[in-house]
Amino acid sequence: MPDPSTSESSEPARTAAAEASTSIEPATAPLETPLETTVEPAPPDVVPGERMEPPAGTAHRVLDPSLPPPSTLFLVFVAAFSFAADILSKNWAEKRLAEVGTIDIIKNYFSITLAKNRGGAWGIFQGQPESLRRPFFLLVSAGAIIFISSLYRRLHPSQTALKWGLPLVLGGALGNVFDRIRYGHVIDFLDVYVVKQGVPHRWPTFNVADVCICVGVLLMAIDMLFTKKRSNYVRPAQGA
Repeated sequence: MPDPSTSESSEPARTAAAEASTSIEPATAPLETPLETTVEPAPPDVVPGERMEPPAGTAHRVLDPSLPPPSTLFLVFVAAFSFAADILSKNWAEKRLAEVGTIDIIKNYFSITLAKNRGGAWGIFQGQPESLRRPFFLLVSAGAIIFISSLYRRLHPSQTALKWGLPLVLGGALGNVFDRIRYGHVIDFLDVYVVKQGVPHRWPTFNVADVCICVGVLLMAIDMLFTKKRSNYVRPAQGA
């Protein structure tokens, strides 16, 4: 038989355990606190609403592709002016120098002397037969004119050096082509030289067309050397 004293002592223990179990509240998950976002204040030198400078290492500015490209009228005007200056100066040299011969502008350095160049620059191909020389220079000049005209149509609005260089080269090329068509040779009259110990050292005689071509090529070189690359430029549609 069970011991009466043992059952009496275990009864209060069972009662205390039951009360303890009912007094424990169920555990609840901690509430999540919203993430705090911090807004860094703008630098003191930035005005609200003002365009900020681009990050370091990027282009300083983005050119607006809607800017108008160089005008075809500008190409025609500069080329026509160069062509007219060349033809008029050659006509003057032919008439004036036929009467007086050589005109000294700066003694021992620069004079005006009439010369007929049947070759190219520096007299190259001078000794070639006319049947070969004339078609060759006409074809080269025609190719250069077509190339310059097509390149000008694709210019970026900010290519100022090339904007001037291409029409100058075009006008000079037209001037020399005109001479080859009407004469079969080019009229030169600008004579630069240096006299050392009584012996003149001459630069090949040239004309206004050659000056225009040299200046134009120099401007083209400046554009290639000092102008940054421009990508994804689309020429705006005519009339847009």
